[in-house]
This record gives sequence, C-alpha cells and structure tokens, in this order.
Amino acid sequence: MKTLIIIDVQNDFMPGGPLEVPEGNIIVPVINKIQSYFDLVVATQDWHPKEHKSFASNHFASKPFDKMFLHGELQTLWPDHCIQTSAGAELHKDIVSNRIAAIFRKGMDPEVDSYSGFYDNNHKLSTGLSGYLKEKGTTEIHFCGLAADICVYFSILDSILEGFSATLIEDASRPLFPNKFDDIKCELAKVGVRFITSEELRIT
Repeated sequence: MKTLIIIDVQNDFMPGGPLEVPEGNIIVPVINKIQSYFDLVVATQDWHPKEHKSFASNHFASKPFDKMFLHGELQTLWPDHCIQTSAGAELHKDIVSNRIAAIFRKGMDPEVDSYSGFYDNNHKLSTGLSGYLKEKGTTEIHFCGLAADICVYFSILDSILEGFSATLIEDASRPLFPNKFDDIKCELAKVGVRFITSEELRIT
C-alpha cells in the first residue's frame, strides 16, 4: 500500500498567516499532482482550542517564539494559529481533497503541544494514525506538507518508531526555518529517511 501523508497544509501556515511558512503556498500544486501516484492518501490538521498553552497570548508578558517550560518540557510559544473551526485551521482551498481518505486532527489538548501526526509531544496520546495505516497494510510512507522542520519532521520520527519506512518529498514540503533545515535533514538521514523530489515519484 503506497501511502502519502499530507501534513498540516492549512491557511494559518500560508504566506500572510500568523505562523507563515516561507513559500508554503507553492507546495499546493505539487501535492495535488502527486496524489494520484499513491494508493492511500491521508492528511493531518492542527486543531487547537483557543486556550492552548503553546500560544504566547495565553502567557503573561510572553512573545511568539519565546521558550518556557510547560509541565516539565521545553515549549516554544507560538502565535495563535489553527484554532478549531476557524478559517485559518482549514486546509488550503486549492488542495484537492477527493483522494484524502481520512484527516487526523492533533493539538486538541490545551495542556500539551502536538507536532507529530502520530502522538502528542509527550508521547502519551495517540491520534490513531499508526493503527489506521497498519490496518490498511502500509509499510512505507511518503511525507509532504508544513512545516518540514517541525510537524513533518516529528511525524517522520514517530513513523520510524512505529516501524514504517519514510520518504520525504522535498519539493512538496517547506521548512519554517530554512537556514536550519540542512541539520534536520542530516538527522533524518541518520535514521534511514530517503529524500526525493516529486519528479522521482514517476520512476519509484
């Protein structure tokens, strides 16, 4: 079962959004093009309550991108983003969704952040994505989406822990911090992640 996971291609991560990923919008047509190469397509969606503790606005005198300890874990404080039922939490309007079999929402617990599509950041709550994929017969996952250095990165790491092999489609992904992305790629390569472009999908 050849599987594609589309991570968090939501309006608030697009240029002009409160947590915009540089050039995040240019991956949308690439993702639309590649969906037909896969037997199974699923997506994830950040889905935060407005009182989420990862939002800087919920901490007195804090600014976005400050860091603090939250329940004993170091937490980056973010601009308010992907608030449940808001327009910013919706998938980009141009994403073709008719082949997306399921959407797994994450980040709903206001006390803990959730970058990965598989687990919260404390690895205590599963989204059910791993069990769903195993039931479908998935062994290898191709990843794309936003942001490549955060939610895509942590989703890939968890997929490896769950026993899947992982491939990142680079031109269908964009990092929040491009100048640090080479270091992220080195970390992923060390655990066996492959890197390809959408054009290479035609021959794989």
